[in-house]
Amino acid sequence: MSFYITKKAIILPALIFSVIPFYTAKKILLSNTTLRTANASHQTASIDTISYNNRMKHLANGDKTGRWPPADVIPLEGALLPFNRIVAYYGNFYSTQMGILGQYPIDKVLAKLNSEVQLWRNADSLTPVIPAIHYIAVTAQGRAGKDGTYRLRMPSIEIDKAIAAAKQVNGIVFLDVQVGLGKLQSELPALKKYLVLPQVHLGIDAEYAMKNGRPPGTCLGTFDATDINFASGYLAQLVNENNLPPKILVVHRFVNSMLTNYKNINRCSQVQIVINMDGWGPSQKKKDSYYQAVFKEPVQFTGFKLFYKNDAQKGSKLMSPAEILKLVPQPIYIQYQ
Repeated sequence: MSFYITKKAIILPALIFSVIPFYTAKKILLSNTTLRTANASHQTASIDTISYNNRMKHLANGDKTGRWPPADVIPLEGALLPFNRIVAYYGNFYSTQMGILGQYPIDKVLAKLNSEVQLWRNADSLTPVIPAIHYIAVTAQGRAGKDGTYRLRMPSIEIDKAIAAAKQVNGIVFLDVQVGLGKLQSELPALKKYLVLPQVHLGIDAEYAMKNGRPPGTCLGTFDATDINFASGYLAQLVNENNLPPKILVVHRFVNSMLTNYKNINRCSQVQIVINMDGWGPSQKKKDSYYQAVFKEPVQFTGFKLFYKNDAQKGSKLMSPAEILKLVPQPIYIQYQ
């Protein structure tokens, strides 16, 4: 078992049922203060190729192995990446243990998010920063529930709260999906009314994708390239049908087994894929996981997650923006839990 298995898998099943009621239920950023996603229109033309490739080489951060930047497709006009860095706050409003979104009143959460955004702007003044709310809209569960899927869909009022919070900081939204024993083929269409909004993007968590039929939290789950391709294809269809700017797909990963057949992941101009290093611990262990599970298996963009509590245990401290910017490649998506 990986060092990072304790990240949240063990505490989650018991936690959720104690705090969440069971519902049946561009160049787009031209400045640090003006986000244009809300009114962006879909363009059939691609963005400037030279500018895009230069930014991708910059993110490779001097890699000498030839892995980074990976071979890529040029996104449609309106793509956020790699022209901006995204700094996101993660969690669920019902839970104080699943991330910072549930730990404080929303005004305090947004004030803290703005402070982190400013730190990143100071650390890399050449890359505009977009704040984001990364909300767990489908949570893995410790009990099977009526449909036997070990997952719980959040009510619309809570998702609306996440969207409203992002609007207050001129930011974007990620809706995160933990499928349990369910499938992306069922969960993504259930979120369609939100995913067609230009400022709403998607996250999927392999840790709780239980293809072996075991309950979430008893072992690590996994996604295959076929799962990533389904999610990407679903988003691409929404982009095409609704004249949207490109969507971002964040895939959580902290060990290699959480994502299989990465070379078979399809890339398209409508969707930008971020592999997010999701493990917690001392900085060296986090760097090692980033190297093994992200650097060695390049897809497109990379992300890096920071845990306010778990990263700072036993004398360790939270990694700073300056430390993270030294990683190869540089993460373009930063998430705080």
